[in-house]
Amino acid sequence: MGQMVSVKGGEVWAEDSGGSGGNGLPLILLHPGVADSRIWDGILPRLTERHRVIRYDARGYGRSPAPTAAFSLAGDLGAVLDHFRIDRAVLAGSSMGGATAISLALDDPARVAGLALVVPGITGRSDLLSEEFMAEFVKLAQGGDMEGLVSLLMHSSAAAGTGYDAEVRAHLLAVLPAWFATQPHNVPDPPAFDRLGELDVPCALALGELDQPSVVRCNEEMAERIPGCRLVRLHASDHFPTLREPDAVTDLILQTHAAAAG
Repeated sequence: MGQMVSVKGGEVWAEDSGGSGGNGLPLILLHPGVADSRIWDGILPRLTERHRVIRYDARGYGRSPAPTAAFSLAGDLGAVLDHFRIDRAVLAGSSMGGATAISLALDDPARVAGLALVVPGITGRSDLLSEEFMAEFVKLAQGGDMEGLVSLLMHSSAAAGTGYDAEVRAHLLAVLPAWFATQPHNVPDPPAFDRLGELDVPCALALGELDQPSVVRCNEEMAERIPGCRLVRLHASDHFPTLREPDAVTDLILQTHAAAAG
């Protein structure tokens, strides 16, 4: 059942599948910036069969109200763990959610047992997105061109075109308000890219080979810097692997959880 969870200066919507799940290590799902927590709908049944799974909408996304005070993504993740009385968990994060998972793993390593990273973002890496993309993005955003923003992302981040384009478009349209609502209040987590070598948990990273080239390069370098990280190349995926190759993403998450459980 879904519920509202208090975080510093606000609240977020979260859902707990319940049960202890396997060896008792909960699994936390962190959605990307291009979608809310519904991006996990297609793979949730397989995950909840084996584990207690918690997912939530970041502030302003999905069923979470827009922020009215300063916040950080990693800080909110910590607050969600506190609410559900979770001392240690496996984190599965896509894009923005991957960056949040890494930030918490560096800031509070005792709380993170494993990392399943799907086309992850990262703080402290200025060229994650190309200059050309960012220039066009800023131009469209400043002009309030919502259709233009969706079109830009459909061509750059959803280039796989494997039949889910209508679904991708719906996800993008749903989160556009969140981008504008959170921007004035979101305090970026500290730079993490140069600290990836400090991570000391089982980790797997899936990149989408049809993603933006700059994101692919960054993901490759991230996997090289994280000790023992297993790199998985998803040949049919762009920036939406949970839609393009759901079984492969589910397998990666379950395998990472198993490794974390020892």
